[in-house]
Amino acid sequence: MARLPVVYLPHGGGPWPFVSLGQPPGEVAAMRTYLEGLPAEAEGAKALLLVSAHWEASVPTVMTHPAPPMLFDYSGFPPAAYRLSWPAPGSPALAARVQALLGAAGIPSAADPSRGFDHGAFVPMMLSWPRADLPAIQLSLKRGLDPAEHLAIGRALTALREEGVFILGSGSSFHNMQLFGDPRGANVAATFDRWLTESVPLPAPERDARLRAWATAPAGRLAHPREEHLLPLMVVAGAAGEDRGRLGWGGPFMGTQMSAWHFG
Repeated sequence: MARLPVVYLPHGGGPWPFVSLGQPPGEVAAMRTYLEGLPAEAEGAKALLLVSAHWEASVPTVMTHPAPPMLFDYSGFPPAAYRLSWPAPGSPALAARVQALLGAAGIPSAADPSRGFDHGAFVPMMLSWPRADLPAIQLSLKRGLDPAEHLAIGRALTALREEGVFILGSGSSFHNMQLFGDPRGANVAATFDRWLTESVPLPAPERDARLRAWATAPAGRLAHPREEHLLPLMVVAGAAGEDRGRLGWGGPFMGTQMSAWHFG
């Protein structure tokens, strides 16, 4: 089959589209429309592999539960936020394939038989695949959050794109909780987003070199005091191989610029 693209997307804040967080309606509608249109990028997809900012492990770890539960890894929201459901089936076979590819690349991995979908997975996917009709698994980040290691993880998984697996990195191109809603945050987000716009579409060698050195980018550490929401981009870029990045969506969310990046 044709090779599927790979996508790095923003998953918003907490249960944002289903419980009001007070954002301007236009911001909510714009990101929601983008996520609802995502299946158009995945024609022919047989399964989803989600790399969420909200799961880190000592080695890359895959979920193997055949019917993953919901993992409500947020707090302080109304009761409706804890009744959400995205009952996509798991895929132990896909999990085994991911581990085999990582092993072939010399990357140790592990499996977690009880892990559920965290909000970095179920919130955007409730909009993109509301029928939950594709098998889906998550792959963790690796503790230490080394960008070169995550580029290598993505490269090891490139073959999945020709096997009907749609690879998605779920995070946020800006993630400084102290600066959301602060005018300084808008400037930081815009500065870092310009760097992404310059860097992600470059040929793979230059792109990957820039991503490895992201912390030296203008406003890099201000946009990401801790980089777990950026690292899914490294996995996606690694899986992209020679495919160059393109802007999939961009706009304000919670008062700061966000962007989604597609490859292939």
